Amino acid sequence: MAVPAQTCGASRPGPARTALPWPGRSPRPGPGPRRPAARPPRPLLLLLPPLLLLPLLAAPGASAYSFPQQHTMQHWARRLEQEIDGVMRIFGGVQQLREIYKDNRNLFEVQENEPQKLVEKVAGDIESLLDRKVQALKKLADAAENFQKAHRWQDNIKEEDIMYYDAKADAELDDPESEDVERGSKASNLRLDFVEDSNFKNKVNYSYTAVQIPTDIYKGSTVILNELNWTEALENVFIENRRQDPTLLWQVFGSATGVTRYYPATPWRAPKKIDLYDVRRRPWYIQGASSPKDMVIIVDVSGSVSGLTLKLMKTSVCEMLDTLSDDDYVNVASFNEKAQPVSCFTHLVQANVRNKKVFKEAVQGMVAKGTTGYKAGFEYAFDQLQNSNITRANCNKMIMMFTDGGEDRVQDVFEKYNWPNRTVRVFTFSVGQHNYDVTPLQWMACANKGYYFEIPSIGAIRINTQEYLDVLGRPMVLAGKEAKQVQWTNVYEDALGLGLVVTGTLPVFNLTQDGPGEKKNQLILGVMGIDVALNDIKRLTPNYTLGANGYVFAIDLNGYVLLHPNLKPQTTNFREPVTLDFLDAELEDENKEEIRRSMIDGNKGHKQIRTLVKSLDERYIDEVMRNYTWVPIRSTNYSLGLVLPPYSTFYLQANLSDQILQVKYFEFLLPSSFESEGHVFIAPREYCKDLNASDNNTEFLKNFIELMEKVTPDSKQCNNFLLHNLILDTGITQQLVERVWRDQDLNTYSLLAVFAATDGGITRIFPNKAAEDWTENPEPFNASFYRRSLDNHGYVFKPPHQDALLRPLELENDTVGILVSTAVELSLGGRTLRPAVVGVKLDLEAWAEKFKVLASNRTHQDQPQKCGPSSHCEMDCEVNNEDLLCILIDDGGFLVLSNQNHQWDQVGRFFSEVDANLMMALYNNSFYTRKESYDYQAACAPQPQGNLGAAPRGVFVPTVADFLNLAWWTSAAAWSLFQQLLYGLISHSWFQADPAEAESNPEARESSCVMKQTQYYFGSVNASYNAIIDCGNCSRLFHAQRLTNTNLLFVVAEKPLCSQCEAGRLLQKETHCPADGPEQCELVQRPRYRRGPHICFDYNATEDTSDCGRGASFPPSLGVLVSLQLLLLLGLPPRPQPQVYASRRL
Repeated sequence: MAVPAQTCGASRPGPARTALPWPGRSPRPGPGPRRPAARPPRPLLLLLPPLLLLPLLAAPGASAYSFPQQHTMQHWARRLEQEIDGVMRIFGGVQQLREIYKDNRNLFEVQENEPQKLVEKVAGDIESLLDRKVQALKKLADAAENFQKAHRWQDNIKEEDIMYYDAKADAELDDPESEDVERGSKASNLRLDFVEDSNFKNKVNYSYTAVQIPTDIYKGSTVILNELNWTEALENVFIENRRQDPTLLWQVFGSATGVTRYYPATPWRAPKKIDLYDVRRRPWYIQGASSPKDMVIIVDVSGSVSGLTLKLMKTSVCEMLDTLSDDDYVNVASFNEKAQPVSCFTHLVQANVRNKKVFKEAVQGMVAKGTTGYKAGFEYAFDQLQNSNITRANCNKMIMMFTDGGEDRVQDVFEKYNWPNRTVRVFTFSVGQHNYDVTPLQWMACANKGYYFEIPSIGAIRINTQEYLDVLGRPMVLAGKEAKQVQWTNVYEDALGLGLVVTGTLPVFNLTQDGPGEKKNQLILGVMGIDVALNDIKRLTPNYTLGANGYVFAIDLNGYVLLHPNLKPQTTNFREPVTLDFLDAELEDENKEEIRRSMIDGNKGHKQIRTLVKSLDERYIDEVMRNYTWVPIRSTNYSLGLVLPPYSTFYLQANLSDQILQVKYFEFLLPSSFESEGHVFIAPREYCKDLNASDNNTEFLKNFIELMEKVTPDSKQCNNFLLHNLILDTGITQQLVERVWRDQDLNTYSLLAVFAATDGGITRIFPNKAAEDWTENPEPFNASFYRRSLDNHGYVFKPPHQDALLRPLELENDTVGILVSTAVELSLGGRTLRPAVVGVKLDLEAWAEKFKVLASNRTHQDQPQKCGPSSHCEMDCEVNNEDLLCILIDDGGFLVLSNQNHQWDQVGRFFSEVDANLMMALYNNSFYTRKESYDYQAACAPQPQGNLGAAPRGVFVPTVADFLNLAWWTSAAAWSLFQQLLYGLISHSWFQADPAEAESNPEARESSCVMKQTQYYFGSVNASYNAIIDCGNCSRLFHAQRLTNTNLLFVVAEKPLCSQCEAGRLLQKETHCPADGPEQCELVQRPRYRRGPHICFDYNATEDTSDCGRGASFPPSLGVLVSLQLLLLLGLPPRPQPQVYASRRL
């Protein structure tokens, strides 16, 4: 039966082979002359006592061999188990290391991790950290409101009247085509000196603030100059905040006009292409400026909407989607005579990154046809908003309609669905250049507490698709102090290079009075924000006392992780938050769903669960026990969790008060001791403040030794816990060398190395020369073999990693090895812990030969079993290796050993790449179980656009007939084209995709993507098992059996007679999912539990809705049109003056 091709979200294929009772088989012809072995085998411990240095003799031909009986193969399995156990007992040194720890019992104490106390302490520390930022935020917000209230508006203010540091000035000076360079900036820009600050990962100036103004806003407008004038006073408040709390990072005021003033000053990190940063589109600003939203976007796709207008609508919808956060819900529909969703989403869905991408791709497929039917569009939108059977924001409700114009006011629809309470706001957008009467569109917005906007060209899209936030901010402003509540954001990438941060936000209100009647102002001035780096929060969590597999994590109300060891985005886009769900950071199961829900609800809890965990190298799955403990972080929307394996309940704390002993143990870290005591790698931890980090462990060790010659392990600048434990483990592992390793001949037993790694950060490799081929991470907590050994009982084999696309292993000079490791478990006074892992490195070739002998029928020490002419003999893995395949595969399905010499260079590969037929049979007979998951943090290279030589996609291109038609030059289309030319030239992107599309199109740069991961692990079958791969004349017998106390599966099978059974292949390597993971259309039908913010401000009885919009665009003039004609006819691209003004129209 053919195996279906694996796709993203594919389920396990049906059985492809049928397990049968052990059948009788006719004897197969004996093999021909056997190839001589490549090398003699190494000694066997437990085959026969005198069986050492066995020569491998050629087996004579025999008349009849049969497939080995089950009891024979079980006998081979026992011999393999005994050989592995014997080597590990002699060389691993588990028992000896236990004795060493007990002999040194006076040098350490056993401490206990108390989960509830730990998690409550960490939560309290995080709360205190964030509370200090909250106090600074409130001080800033109050000061900003008072400064703006006291400010006197100046109509005649000039650029030369304002002195400030323009953060983009240096970049603009470096660009000879810059706007300010060409026309000469009139503003009195400050020139500052900067000093490097490691806390900010940047050069900063602590005496000044910096100002960033979006590219599409004219710096010299009256609104902007007045904004710069009054916000200058914030500088002293920023400085005073830092004086009181030196740990403060970026303090930022994002103005509703688009101006950003931040402290300390630093040059703006301008992108290589156009800088489209606008603070009003940042995740933290959107969250702070309004309450959550339920939004339905309806787009007119009637026949009159075509060409440029339709392109403008598509781009406008994409820009509108970018103003939504994960607290919002949205759907998008198109309408003409009928309304229908543009995507597969049939109801409101969360406005997360993946759902918004589905919308953006679907919007590009809209086609204009039919007649305009506003009634159909609005009825669809109201039905969507009234659907109470789905998860939604349940706060602000709004309809955003994009159209080119129409005469119908659909008053009957509003009377039916929205009046008299007007709980749904209606925003209307007149798109493109046309001569339609816009009065009906204005009326719709004004009659439904919304706003009317005009988007005549591409240059007006960004400003007009975000100003609706000012309308939504009205109830917040009118609520006054009640709405002045600090909110903490999702994790996102800081635009100034700080890395991953969260931001505390607080809205800033306009406290001035409007008009002679002293009417209260409804404007939100902006949002104040203070960043907290995730690394600063991580420092409050215990690092090394939880063991290699213990960790702290935190989630928000959406279930997204704030802290988690698996939060490692490969690429970050500062325009989007980093949203990794807790159930995607770990392998999802029902217990974790329950824990996640309890944390989101703000409860405390504790639960021990059996769960699956993925190995650090993402090749293996282990079934483990874990203890989860969680508490809410008060005064925030976060909840904190602690995960501990049972064996990490206790840990060792060194107590090296004897300085002589400290010096003695320290000497074993010196490279001069490595030849006799083995090479030492030390974990690159922050042992002392002045220790210079390095990715090269030899250099790091050198830096460490140099520092230790200047300070003592008890120095205040050092982490005494880390240093004492490191030095103690140095001495303990040296004693293991002295008692066990030094007197053993590793070559006699085909070992390349022996090793020990400890919680204290020591990895000791013996002999010294073996360190040259050591490729494991010097930090034991980040080494896959270390973490897996702690989670598994017995011996864990780890073959060298091989990618199917890479060339095979090179078997030269016995350098290819297989790691075998096991945890050292101590029991001290009834307290159990695992402070170390020990192991050996097997010589691949020698053990492959030894494997053949152990899985053979030898009864004498010097020769294989012979088979006489009249007797029937069972095949074995040595004599009959041309007919019989014998292998060891590990619990992930990777080849460890084989009796086939030509497969030795494939050790470490997923076995399906070696023998797909047999691996499929093992899977279908439940020896292996498959686990599929998705990596939402992967990075994908940009895809080629395939539009070389084409005009910019967002720009209308006139035909030759248009150019020859004089009337065309005075048309609205010509004026719209001029605005696009103007916007494109200013933005340096005339010959690129339009900037709005470039920002929203992830293919335009390296972007995050979803990769499907597939791992295999042992299934339910534990006993010896025989089966047949039924394939007619190509059928194969096989036997499989787990080796006790290891992660190995022993398989004996007939070699395939033909390739007709190659019906399918199991895949293990990571694959890209073009659909971005599991089908989004199916996932939204099963939304994960979440809660929105606790506060909602969507209504205030005193709100004045009379200001509900007017058109705003560039008025065309004869001079401009003549210039455009000359520009196009002569082909001379001048640098026109930007005329996009910031305005507060609401």
